Amino acid sequence: MAADNTAIIQMHHVDKHYGELHVLQDINLDVQKGEVVVLIGPSGSGKSTLCRTINRLETIDSGEILFEGKPLPEEGKELAAYRAEIGMVFQSFNLFAHKSILDNVTLGPREVLGTPKAEAEMEAMELLARVGVAEQAHKVPAQLSGGQQQRVAIARSLAMHPKAMLFDEPTSALDPEMINEVLEVMVELAQEGMTMVVVTHEMSFARRVSNRVVFMADGQIMEEGTPDEFFDHPKTERAKDFLDSIRGH
Repeated sequence: MAADNTAIIQMHHVDKHYGELHVLQDINLDVQKGEVVVLIGPSGSGKSTLCRTINRLETIDSGEILFEGKPLPEEGKELAAYRAEIGMVFQSFNLFAHKSILDNVTLGPREVLGTPKAEAEMEAMELLARVGVAEQAHKVPAQLSGGQQQRVAIARSLAMHPKAMLFDEPTSALDPEMINEVLEVMVELAQEGMTMVVVTHEMSFARRVSNRVVFMADGQIMEEGTPDEFFDHPKTERAKDFLDSIRGH
């Protein structure tokens, strides 16, 4: 589970604006191979935008983002190939509504990686079993609970054999009783050494699973540290206020 010291994702002096709004301000962040980095902070602090720039769902105005030491591809086939190496799990499950669960998971490997159908289906069934929804394989997404759909979305990402996974508030659209079933899958992934960048409001998950907590506010990284450092001894007033506000709930 320990991260090794090769940076797989590097962000150097990254800036991004939406019009007048400076959503990312001079972001510098390295994520080591096998590391779980959790981004936390108030709404609107730039966490999701940061996460989405790593696979170029959002472009940046200046600075650079490197993956395995290389700048991110701009577009076309190179970008598609790069995105296949970085799994992304969103707040909304983004499953294809008219396709079966099995088809949702096999589509990427078959179309992008060229995996033969039988092989893709065998692996998909293994992944669906791993996330606890194998018996739902022939249903369509609407027949599953939100928690089940999100677990399918994780299996779909894993089917592409990603080198890293991005999670953008993966539990915020779920009912409370479904949150843990998704977090448990993420805990297992972390324990298996998957490199993960996770935007979440789930503080117990951040504390239990992350190697490093990155606290953002107003488009800036205000502080970062181990979970114990951050939660027990926050250094900045902004972080103290944020932790007080969530503890007050």
